[in-house]
Amino acid sequence: MIVFSGTANLPLAEKMMEHLGGQLGKIQIRRFLDGEIHVKIIDNIRGKDVFLVQPICGQPNEMLMELLIMIDAVRRGSAARITAVLPYYGYARQDRKDQPRVPISAKLVANLLVAAGANRVLTMDLHAQQIQGFFDIPVDHLHASPVLVSYLRELKLNKPLVVSPDTGGAKTAYTYSQLLGTGLAIVAKQRLGDAEVDAFSVVGDVEGCDVIMIDDMTTTCGTLCAAAKILKEHGATSIRAAVTHAPLTDKGMERLMEAGEYLTELVVTDTILLRKDLTEGKLPVQVKVLSVAGLLGEAIRRIHNDESVSSLFNH
Repeated sequence: MIVFSGTANLPLAEKMMEHLGGQLGKIQIRRFLDGEIHVKIIDNIRGKDVFLVQPICGQPNEMLMELLIMIDAVRRGSAARITAVLPYYGYARQDRKDQPRVPISAKLVANLLVAAGANRVLTMDLHAQQIQGFFDIPVDHLHASPVLVSYLRELKLNKPLVVSPDTGGAKTAYTYSQLLGTGLAIVAKQRLGDAEVDAFSVVGDVEGCDVIMIDDMTTTCGTLCAAAKILKEHGATSIRAAVTHAPLTDKGMERLMEAGEYLTELVVTDTILLRKDLTEGKLPVQVKVLSVAGLLGEAIRRIHNDESVSSLFNH
């Protein structure tokens, strides 16, 4: 087995190797003067079980192309098996044709990964479960819930209540409510645009509760902040948001700067290389970063040894 990392989230890959007790494989990634990507695998990979760690984030177009070129380089180096490890699967929001003349970009990315030569995909908390069906190769879909639930249990909240910030995440929120042994509420919202959300009602009683909002990702924090505001108006004592992926934009950081009066804490994982201004402690909202490196590293070990991966979902 040998693990290589692209440039999207090198610290996460290094933490994964700490769990596995080894070193990352040697790879050279650079840009030509015109911006084209050049990849060279330094280590011998003939007959090896190769894992390529690369979330599609930060500069998603660059990182996706970098991953595809890495896969091609490894395939031409005669690796026995190639597993693309995507802690964050970019383009997952475009998973269906809900308007005329729009792409299904999540399917396109799946096609590209397979065409490049990937034999298997390992990913975490897809934006839509059906994306697994876009692949004709095995997909191991991990969840960050073991890491998030463990932390949330340690908080020992007085009257915890899990809330879905929109109706689309109700099923995921229900799963967390069962794991934490709490009730469930849902915020109904109306999206006005890509970055604007108007939350308008709460289904369930949140008065006097320590609310935990569950979501798979947040970019502009529009949904989370709108939901937190209306939950506070309905009498919630404290409001936390637990999110797996946080590819935050400048607009998202602006909203977090204004959210101190109704959002207590933002809990995120390190699937994405987080912005420095998010983790510097200068926000009015407390930010807690949890690492999923151990979970991903253990999944890699089990895939290599042909062991069960589904048992990682046990809490």
